[in-house]
Amino acid sequence: MRFIGITGGVGAGKSEILGYLAKKPDTRVMLADEIAHELMSPGTECYDRICETFGAEDIFLPQGGLNRGKLAAVIFSDEAKRRQMNAIVHPAVRVYVEKEAAREKQGGKRKLLVLEAALLIEEHYDEICDELWYIYTREDIRRERLMASRGYSTEKVDRIFASQLTEEVYREHCRVVIDNNGSVAEAFAQIDRALSEKK
Repeated sequence: MRFIGITGGVGAGKSEILGYLAKKPDTRVMLADEIAHELMSPGTECYDRICETFGAEDIFLPQGGLNRGKLAAVIFSDEAKRRQMNAIVHPAVRVYVEKEAAREKQGGKRKLLVLEAALLIEEHYDEICDELWYIYTREDIRRERLMASRGYSTEKVDRIFASQLTEEVYREHCRVVIDNNGSVAEAFAQIDRALSEKK
């Protein structure tokens, strides 16, 4: 089983690439964001710790659970709070991913296990993935996409970009770079080439 970690800036078009990989035979795609959402549900250890740490913040729904929009606003506008949240959630996600990777490897049925995570490099997933891939899309294209598809303001995009790694750091840590500035077909062809190469 080959375990690939995929990362890239917000708006890089990772969803299409992950969708393409998910259709490959004997492949499982895991999304760190979805895992985090599960692990932050009421009744979990993560949720209890978030309540303890952020109890004074207006980020909770009346019926329990987290208001994702308000939570994002809080952690993207305050670096200290973003770090606190990451310190609660990311180690829990990592433990889950390690367990699932071990289980899939032992099962022997998967050819490919893919993990997409924004903080793949910062959280040292190179220690458990066989290789890291970087989805590269120019900043102007990403900016345009985020403003059009998510309705983000210029200021919000600036804040998000400022909180992410530079292109140089991504390239330094990732074995494969998929250039996603052209057509979808071109990106898919690069993926197929990368998958056909021996590690």
